[in-house]
Amino acid sequence: MSDTAETASAPILEISGPRATIRLNRPKHLNRLQSEDLGELMKLFDRIEADPAIRVLVLTGTGRAFSAGYDLNSVADRVTSEKEQQSAGSAFEVVVNRLEDLGVPTICRLNGGVYGGSTDLALACDFRIGVDTAEMFMPAARLGLHYYKSGIKRYVSRLGVDNAKMLFLTAQKITAPEMLRIGYLTAMAPVEMLDEEVDRLAAILAGNAPLAMRGMKHAINEFARGKLDEEAADLRHRESMRSAEIKEGIEAFAEKRPPRF
Repeated sequence: MSDTAETASAPILEISGPRATIRLNRPKHLNRLQSEDLGELMKLFDRIEADPAIRVLVLTGTGRAFSAGYDLNSVADRVTSEKEQQSAGSAFEVVVNRLEDLGVPTICRLNGGVYGGSTDLALACDFRIGVDTAEMFMPAARLGLHYYKSGIKRYVSRLGVDNAKMLFLTAQKITAPEMLRIGYLTAMAPVEMLDEEVDRLAAILAGNAPLAMRGMKHAINEFARGKLDEEAADLRHRESMRSAEIKEGIEAFAEKRPPRF
């Protein structure tokens, strides 16, 4: 995958077989997200979810960083405005929550540093594979910003209370080995091995049963939020026992071949 800097633009969607890739593309400003990028991301998420041929999404950035987060000038404009507006955090929160709830499995390819709100954008992905030179920090406490509640909850549920406090309350930068240690990174790789690691995981996910994965991802997210819809999860389980997916999976296992979902 190319990380070469190019003309800045809204996020770019690339589709190759069962894999979709969204690339943040404002490398000169470390892929800092503008307000118009948020609407574009929502459109791309809808497009991906509507295409049954897409089995996995990879989210990454152009250049030397994954993303510097949401444009602070947009936050400042709302702070100084006399009219009450939807907060920048609210608009960003909707996008991040939509990503977390996306039906297909998601991988964040952390090609470099991840800062501010983009730390939550990456955390909303199911997996995060980063280069060993990556770094991250959450500067909310330095900015006087109380972060939005679903973002804090995601940090707590995925990283634990102590790690969430360390990242939010100290606003200190941490390096890739520490990101791996606390569970922020799923895996870490040298830059020359990053694509191989991402490709390997993407191929595994693209080869598994899509409806079963979608349903289990839904249940896992609900468990993490403490809001499991038991009846719906039970129904998905029962339906899977009569599905074409399980028939193919069992046949493939018996015939010692990869399943064709």
